[in-house]
This record gives sequence, structure tokens and C-alpha cells, in this order.
Amino acid sequence: MSTSETDFSEELAARRKKGIPPGLWVACPGCKKAIFRKEIDKRLGVCPECDFHYYVSAKTRLEQLLDEGTFVECDNNLLPVDPLTFADQKPYVERLKAEQKKTGLTDAVITGTGMIRARRVAIGVTDSAFIMGSMGSVVGERLARLVERAEVQKLPLIIVSASGGGARMHEGILSLMQMAKVSAALARFDQAGGLFISVLTNPTMGGVAASFASLGDVIIAEPKALIGFAGPRTIEATIRMKLPNDFQTSEFLLEHGYIDRIVRRPNLKSEIARIIDYCHG
Repeated sequence: MSTSETDFSEELAARRKKGIPPGLWVACPGCKKAIFRKEIDKRLGVCPECDFHYYVSAKTRLEQLLDEGTFVECDNNLLPVDPLTFADQKPYVERLKAEQKKTGLTDAVITGTGMIRARRVAIGVTDSAFIMGSMGSVVGERLARLVERAEVQKLPLIIVSASGGGARMHEGILSLMQMAKVSAALARFDQAGGLFISVLTNPTMGGVAASFASLGDVIIAEPKALIGFAGPRTIEATIRMKLPNDFQTSEFLLEHGYIDRIVRRPNLKSEIARIIDYCHG
């Protein structure tokens, strides 16, 4: 255990001895300090000490981005099934039920329409808490329908990606084909003159990064987000070379032209509104 981790453990232990209830203070993975949870929540899930961006759920993300009371969810009636009767450590059917109970979601994406500073948009948000935000048939279908809805209604399209799982292995080729299906829908949307703003958060990996997440007209990332296809350890083991310390981070990708901007979460709503005003005819 490092010195900073030891100091943090001792600090938490001291707080417990003083009778402070658990959960009021959380460990920051960035600066290793004990941070008052309310201070993090007040900053939309951002550490006040080091600016580390914590995970936030898809529902919370929608609350942060959209004007209050404007979100209308679409296609929530589409539910995942088990076409391959897949089982690893547990049957896929049981895994789905457990994930739905744990997260309160029916699958790893929420889609619909809403307003961002009085600008109507079509929006989808993936959630890494549901099987790592992986893209199964329902995720792909909901996103493809969202893109088509944006085209028909001539709305700016926003997809916020948070997927560490890429394509969902539990559905095999049915999952892999979602990459092409959503990408094809985006190609038609682009030909129709639509505006697609892609927002990459930590993590955006695998088939999501290799398909719709990288196809935005404007690509925004949160600070220090992990973005890429295979993970750094897999790449290092394959090419047998040491990678740069900031490899596959937002900062590295901005420097190399993969993304357009890095935007802190508290500024994201205003920045998206500005982009819509500038780009959407």
C-alpha cells in the first residue's frame, strides 16, 4: 500500500472513531483524499480538489444535461432477450435480471428527446453500470431508432458514451452487427444534413469507440477519460512495447486529433448549447 493510500485509510478510520456516519466521505481515485460527498454532488460528480470526474448514472447524466421536466423517454418497451441461451458464470437471462435490479435500467442505454437550454434535441446516454455499458441488440436498436427520430424531426443528436464493454459477447454476432446498424443510421443522418455531437466519458472502449462514438460531427470528451478499442495492457502485451503514460486518455487523443474538445462536466450543458447554435441550421 502506498503512503497516500495509508494516509487516506488512517484518515477514514479517524473519522469513524469520531462517530461520523459512513458514506459522508468518499475516497477520490485521483488525489487519494477523503472528500465530503455533498461537495462532489454539488459539482456534478467532480472532485473539488483534483477535478477527477466520478461515474454518474445515465439518469443522473440526463438530469445534468437537460432542462428540468423536458425529457421524454422513447423505446423503453424494447427489452433484451437471450437468443443464444448463453451462459458464462451464470445464465445470461439471470445476469440481465440482476443488472436490471441493480441499476433500475432495462438495458445499458436510455434514449429520448428533451431540451438543452430551450433547444430541443434527441439524446441517448449509455451506462457503464449495466454489463459495462456493452452494446447488445436492444442498445443498438434504441440508438438506431434515436438517430432515425432525429433525422425525421430534424433535431440535433447527442449520444453520451460510457461503455467499457464494447459489443456484448452474450449475444454474439447479433451484438456485433449493432455497430454497423447504428453507423449506417448515422451515415443516413449525415447525408440528410443532421448534426451529431458525440460525448465521450470514462470509459468509452471496444465496439462503442470503434463505431458510433467516433462518428460525431463534433466529438467532446470529459477530462482524463479512457477512450480506445483494446485496453492499454492488451496492446502492450501484443506489441511488447511500453505505451506513453497518458495513452488513450482524452488529453492524448486531443493532441493527436481524434477528438475536438475536452470539456469539464459542469460546462458541458452550456458548451453543447453553443455548438447547436453554431452548427445546427
